[in-house]
Amino acid sequence: MFLNIDFSDRQKRRSLILLSLFHIFILTISNYLVQLTFEVKIPLTDIQIPTTWGTFSFPFIFLATDLTVRVFGVQLARKIIFAVMFPALVISYVISVIFFETQFQGFSALGEFNFFVFRIALASFAAYVVGQFMDIIIFNRLRKTAKWWIAPTSSTLFGSLIDTFVFFCIAFYQCADPYLATHWFGLGVVDYLVKISVSMALFLPLYGLLLSFIIKKFNLAVTK
Repeated sequence: MFLNIDFSDRQKRRSLILLSLFHIFILTISNYLVQLTFEVKIPLTDIQIPTTWGTFSFPFIFLATDLTVRVFGVQLARKIIFAVMFPALVISYVISVIFFETQFQGFSALGEFNFFVFRIALASFAAYVVGQFMDIIIFNRLRKTAKWWIAPTSSTLFGSLIDTFVFFCIAFYQCADPYLATHWFGLGVVDYLVKISVSMALFLPLYGLLLSFIIKKFNLAVTK
């Protein structure tokens, strides 16, 4: 399902800039929020699942990409990815170093290269690129179906699986932190399960309402 909207070149350029900034913002804030951990207690049990606030922010990128492809097409979505890749890597590294372990370290911290933080930023960069290209190349075919929810659901389930383990493998496999080096796979499993649970329960229903609002607001024609 694609939305037929006739945009001028000026509107497309403006949308490219705004959407690129949105992607950079989500990547940057997610790299900071991933340092803020908390535990979710399963009702009627003593089990507590460790997770991070970054789990709740990163899925916004997949929904933004899905909407971009439906409205503007694959070409603009690819331009956004290329525009975002390296600025996001640099900005994520800078923010993560300055606020290392959630504490403000001062700008002087940038004077010393932090390999641990660089691995996290690089992992986020790789996960973003892999996940986004999977979304616009593979899952784009599913957008041709009449049901709007098939593509974002598939992207959430399978795209998130790939990008989650790309991130955790690059960031924490045999890293300097003994706990993360040992438990990176288990943390990745928990992160993935929490991510898809939140997406299915919250993000996808809200996204459906947003699509419905856009179609009604602009009286759009819908094509397969």
